[in-house]
Amino acid sequence: MSTATALPGRISGFLQWVVRTPWPVFLLSVLQADIIGALLVFGFLRYGLPPEDRIQLQDLPGVNLASFAAALVVLFGCGSMLSFRLLVPVFRWQRRDGLLTDTDPAATEVARSRALRMPFYRTLITLGYWSIGGTVFIIASWRETSHLAPVVGVAVALGAAATAIIGYLQSERVLRPVAVAALRGGLPENIRASGVIGRQMLAWTLSTAVPLLAIVLAVVADKASFLHAPPEKLFNPILLLALAALGIGLFGTLLVAMSIADPLRQLRWALGEVQRGNYNAHMQIYDASELGLLQAGFNDMVRDLAERQRLRDLFGRYVGEDVARRALERGTELGGQERDVAVLFVDMVGSTQLAATRPPAEVVSLLNEFFRVVVDTVGRHGGFVNKFQGDAALAIFGAPIEHPDSSGGALAAARELHDELLPVLGT
Repeated sequence: MSTATALPGRISGFLQWVVRTPWPVFLLSVLQADIIGALLVFGFLRYGLPPEDRIQLQDLPGVNLASFAAALVVLFGCGSMLSFRLLVPVFRWQRRDGLLTDTDPAATEVARSRALRMPFYRTLITLGYWSIGGTVFIIASWRETSHLAPVVGVAVALGAAATAIIGYLQSERVLRPVAVAALRGGLPENIRASGVIGRQMLAWTLSTAVPLLAIVLAVVADKASFLHAPPEKLFNPILLLALAALGIGLFGTLLVAMSIADPLRQLRWALGEVQRGNYNAHMQIYDASELGLLQAGFNDMVRDLAERQRLRDLFGRYVGEDVARRALERGTELGGQERDVAVLFVDMVGSTQLAATRPPAEVVSLLNEFFRVVVDTVGRHGGFVNKFQGDAALAIFGAPIEHPDSSGGALAAARELHDELLPVLGT
C-alpha cells in the first residue's frame, strides 16, 4: 500500500481514537473560556462605560471588523496548532499505553511532563494570542476610539487574565484522566501543579481582582478625562459591573472549590473503606500538587497497613491471635517472667504406618485437619500452640498470656480434643 493511500486511513484511525479521549472536551473548554473572556471584555466596553463612550462592534468600519474577525480565527487556529504540536508526544504515549507497550522510556517521560504541564502551557498560549488580538482590536477601532485606547488595552488585559484563569482551572479538571495515567508511576520531582494556596489566589484574582479593577478602570478613565460623559453617568455602569462581579465571583469560587473538594471527597470514601477493613482501597492520583502528595501518601499508608495486617494474620496463625496482639501492642521485652503454666502435648498414634499405607496427598490433608482441630480447640480454652513437630503439637496454657486456671484449661482442651479428633482420625 502506498503512502498516499495509507495516510487517510491513519488520519481516520487517529480521529476515531481521539474522540474517545478527553482532548475534544479540552478543545471545547478552550473555546468556552475564550468566549467567556470575550463577553467580559465587550460587555465592559458596551455596558461598563457611559452611553457617550460605549464601544460597539457594529460601530467599526466593515473592513476593520472583517479584519478583526479574521485575525481572531487565525489566532485561535495558531493557538490550537501550537497546542497540537506540544501534544504530539502525549498522543503517541497514550496510544502506546493503550497497547501496553513502552519501547522508549525517554519519550514516555517527555510525554508525561507535557501532559502534566498542559494547563500551564495553555495559559501561556492564551495570554499570547489574547495580547495579539487585543492589539489588533485597538488598531481596528483606532479611528473611533483613539481617546479610549488605554481603557481598551487594560480591559483586554483583564479579559485575558480571566480567560487564562478559567482555562487553567477547566483544563486541570478536564484532563484528570490523562493526569491519572501520567502519574501512574508516581509523582515526578520536577513538576508541581498549583496547590491549594495557588488556586485560592487564582480564585481571588478571577472573582475579586478582575471585577474590582474593571470598576476602578471606569473611575480612573473618568478622572483622567478619557471619557466624554459627565461623572454622574458612571452610576449605572458601575452598578452593572458590581452585579457582574457577584456572578463572576460565584463562578470562579465554584471552579476552585470543586478542584479542591473532589480529591477530599475521594479521600473520605477511601478512609471509610479502610475503616471497614478493605485494605485494597486506592486513590487515583490526578494532581501534581500537595493534593497529589496527599493522595500518594494515603496509598502508601494503606499499602503499609495491608502489609502489617498480612504479617499479623500470618503471625497469629503460628502463635495465636492473643499472643500476636500482645506482641504487636507491647513489642519485644528482654528478660523473662515467672509463671505457673500447664503444658499439653498432642501426638498422633500410628502416623508412621499411616504414611506408609496411604497416598501422600491424603496424609497431608489428614495432618492439616488434625492440626486445625488442635489449634482451634487449644485457642478456645485460652492456650496457644507453641511448637509443631512432625505429627505432634505442644500447647501452653498460662504464658505468655495469663490464664486464670491454666491446669483446668489444659484438661478441658484435652477432653474436648479426644471427642473432636475421633471423627478426623476415624478411630
